[in-house]
Amino acid sequence: MTSSFNSSMSTAAEPLASRREIVAAAVTVAAAVAGTTGNAQAQTPPKLRFSNPPGMSTPPTYSHVVEVDGPHRTVYLAGQTGVDATGKIAEGFRAQAVQVMENLKTALASVGGGFEHVVKLNSYLTNIETNGTEFREVRGSYFPNKQALPASTLVQVPRLANPAFLLEIEAIAILPPKA
Repeated sequence: MTSSFNSSMSTAAEPLASRREIVAAAVTVAAAVAGTTGNAQAQTPPKLRFSNPPGMSTPPTYSHVVEVDGPHRTVYLAGQTGVDATGKIAEGFRAQAVQVMENLKTALASVGGGFEHVVKLNSYLTNIETNGTEFREVRGSYFPNKQALPASTLVQVPRLANPAFLLEIEAIAILPPKA
């Protein structure tokens, strides 16, 4: 089997697409694929809303929440860390885990949702062996319905964006359409 690599994929002269452009393009493609078969009429792309809700920090390089409004609303939550709205990092693993979950709760509430709407979690810990049990306890306390737990991935990473961060969790939620 042979493979080739196209080295002209991107050059310094070519601007890279922003995250919003990539998300908008992906959502447009997904909406077109999900459209009715054989319909030659162009699909209207879903409405996108990017936000940084009150009660959370305001990052300069990404949005905490991306909401896609269509037949249902798909909400993408950026990776949350143990930082409160003032920028203070919680001390210790349990405190950071609780702050992460409270940040997710705030982000979900900003679009009318709650943990019951979360369908996927990606969790990143710097030390699963030391903190895995405590992590599962804290996470479990926010998902009391054991019959409807979200799909979940837990990965150990050598470090996060700030060396003081001990974990980060990103989420995807599905909410009913706005009335």
